[in-house]
Amino acid sequence: MIPSLRDFQSALIVKPSSLGDIVHTLPAVKTIREAHPHLKLRWLANTEWTPLIQGSPLIDEVIAFPRKRFRGLAGLLRFWNWRREWMLMPREGPEIVLDFQGLLRSGIVSRWRGSEAVIGLSDAREGARFFYSHIVPVNAGAHAVDRYLEMPRAFGIEVSAEEVSFDLAKGSQPARVDLNWRESVVLHPWSRGEGKSLSDEALGALCEALSPRGVILVGMHEGAKVPQAAHVTDLSNRTSLAELVWIMRQAGWVISVDSGPMHIAAAVNVRTLGLYTWSDPRKVGPYPATADVWKAGRIAKRTAFSAAECVMEMMISPEAAREMAGWVRA
Repeated sequence: MIPSLRDFQSALIVKPSSLGDIVHTLPAVKTIREAHPHLKLRWLANTEWTPLIQGSPLIDEVIAFPRKRFRGLAGLLRFWNWRREWMLMPREGPEIVLDFQGLLRSGIVSRWRGSEAVIGLSDAREGARFFYSHIVPVNAGAHAVDRYLEMPRAFGIEVSAEEVSFDLAKGSQPARVDLNWRESVVLHPWSRGEGKSLSDEALGALCEALSPRGVILVGMHEGAKVPQAAHVTDLSNRTSLAELVWIMRQAGWVISVDSGPMHIAAAVNVRTLGLYTWSDPRKVGPYPATADVWKAGRIAKRTAFSAAECVMEMMISPEAAREMAGWVRA
């Protein structure tokens, strides 16, 4: 039987990555915070993602996990040395550990913490389940937000899908950039995922169709052709994660390909359009009901697409990109 959260003084959230999955974990953490305000909540996250939650009202302390230091053979030794620091970090006892990551490394780190109660999800992989004292059953095919919400439900906390919210950090305003954010479209057209980025032609067509409204390009790319026009401001490769959160929060509209930043946008801006070429928006689309999705040649809410549409693979043509501009005007 799963223990009661009333019997603990603190809870450690283990969710190091990825960017989108950290966003997806926030509703579950919020329900725990609201149901058990006596708990001191700590969150272990990869160093590069800590700006997402640093300063969030949900978290008492954010602990940076320097994963990049642990790569290669030398990284294994650094990982083992980090273990000693990890076990000596302050905590209020008794402490419960909630592993939302479900991978071998997170399972090991959770057990290394030294707390007796380590809770994980049933879709954990790489043998992580062997490090748990209790396992929460989840539907592996469900959206990540719904899977993670099974954790607080297992503790008897009532969760309403209609009340799900994402308490991201506020972010920080970019210095030396003065734009009319509220009347501009923030466009995030690139993704590391294969076949998800806009082509140079589609990006150019979309920017042209959005004119004269201001377009602000954000995100990371290597060698993409950036449209040159008076109404286009190029901030790509130039913003921190905290600045990206702030920009998407302030924007009049956000259009983003399927990526972690798209989930940030959906969490902080009700006028977000996610672009899906081959992935299934029902499982990995923007969770908030306010967000829209382009998939299979049309724009709708992620839950409105049929199973046949969700398995379709359709790249975004320049003509389709021009049609998307109508979503802003609507």
